[in-house]
Amino acid sequence: MPASSAARVPGSSSLLSIGQVLARLNPEFPDLTPSKLRFLEERQLITPSRTESGYRKFSSADLERLRLVLSMQRDYYLPLKVIRGYLEELDAGREPVLPGGVTVQAPSMLPTERRLSREELIREAGANAMLLQDAVSASLIVPADHYGEDSLSVLKALVELQRTGIEPRHLRGFRAAAERELGLIESALIPIARRKDASSRAKAQELAREIAGQLEVVRSSLIRSALGRL
Repeated sequence: MPASSAARVPGSSSLLSIGQVLARLNPEFPDLTPSKLRFLEERQLITPSRTESGYRKFSSADLERLRLVLSMQRDYYLPLKVIRGYLEELDAGREPVLPGGVTVQAPSMLPTERRLSREELIREAGANAMLLQDAVSASLIVPADHYGEDSLSVLKALVELQRTGIEPRHLRGFRAAAERELGLIESALIPIARRKDASSRAKAQELAREIAGQLEVVRSSLIRSALGRL
């Protein structure tokens, strides 16, 4: 936005500086930095207004949009171009759906990350202690004092797979495959990772998500192709 138009934004006295935005969001998103804010602006995810001096100013709507972007990155592991497409659909008045069929109603409706005890995890997944232990032994779930939504989703899937005769021990190769994919991603990031500035770290994180998303496309295609031969 040009500085001249930014200066005429109504209610500019209520706008937030970068420091104030970080103060509000860092408790929920500790990795958020000024460099990452600028990076998200470069990728057209957020469009803060500017003062006549060129300083960025964020409205309450900007703050909620930023919280939505960061939550979608953290909770759904989506690359920014997917998030940008989602936001464009949202801005057009449509109800976009994320990959996997997930619908996010609005920024204020995004749930905070849940922390489940071992007992809560087992109960909500409809599992039993033995299945959880087997999942940990197969390196499908990392043992912890508290578990997040990822662990809950995995355990729920294992409950359904067990009904078809597929046990966690049959899936031990999944961890090895994930480690191999991680190795590919790390190799691709070497040129950026050598730079130690905060902007490069933000770009590396985004590129890692994009590569992971493309690997998922390839993996899904191979599985669908194999299913067609059954």
